Amino acid sequence: MSQTPSHACCTVPPVVKDGYKEKGTWTTVNGLKTYTTGPSSAKKGILVVYDIFGYFPQTLQGADILATGDSHQNYQVFMPDFFEGKPADISWYPPDNEEKGKKLGDFFNTTAAPPTTVGRIPKILDELKNSTGIQDWGILGYCWGGKIVNLSTQQGTPFKAGAAVHPAMVDAGDASGITVPVALLPSKDESKEDVEKWEKALKVKTRVEWFNDQVHGFMAARGDLDNERVRSEYERGYKILLDWFHDHV
Repeated sequence: MSQTPSHACCTVPPVVKDGYKEKGTWTTVNGLKTYTTGPSSAKKGILVVYDIFGYFPQTLQGADILATGDSHQNYQVFMPDFFEGKPADISWYPPDNEEKGKKLGDFFNTTAAPPTTVGRIPKILDELKNSTGIQDWGILGYCWGGKIVNLSTQQGTPFKAGAAVHPAMVDAGDASGITVPVALLPSKDESKEDVEKWEKALKVKTRVEWFNDQVHGFMAARGDLDNERVRSEYERGYKILLDWFHDHV
């Protein structure tokens, strides 16, 4: 596991346990409803790819934290609705029976098929570059979004850095083609073998930071922020992301 030092510049604001009210606005980018947060004067951008459950308060709060948690450089953060209002139902997870497993499988094979989403990102980013003037971009993905990060940071990527949080479908075959620094924040539910193979296959700078007592989804839709330990690790995760993007975007 590679490490980077903690930065005094990056501070996670107090995390709201429940009833969080997002600070950003809702816009349309390339035909997709998009959560937009951060000061319009920010010169750097982060594209966020949510998990299969779409917009949740925990995920929106995370975007707001990334937008202003770095006192030296703020970001404009954009989270498009790739599922166009039809995310997976969170009651399907974990897939502990045949019906749930089928629903999740069908969703991954249709609405959440990674090539479809990856193919939309260049047009989204081109529109954002034209409307904001931002040229320096990072990309962050949660769970399923982590796969999108791996596939979107290959040769010719428009991103300067990426990060995948409790990533799904970790594949060493993706790692060898990644061309920019990329961080990975796995939970206890990710395969250590798959992550180790992925890290070994990388040819770029990385930081892999395990959250060994947290469930898949703890920094996004499945994060129980009423739980003090989860809240503490949620904060630690966002501090790592702020440091990472500070160094590489």
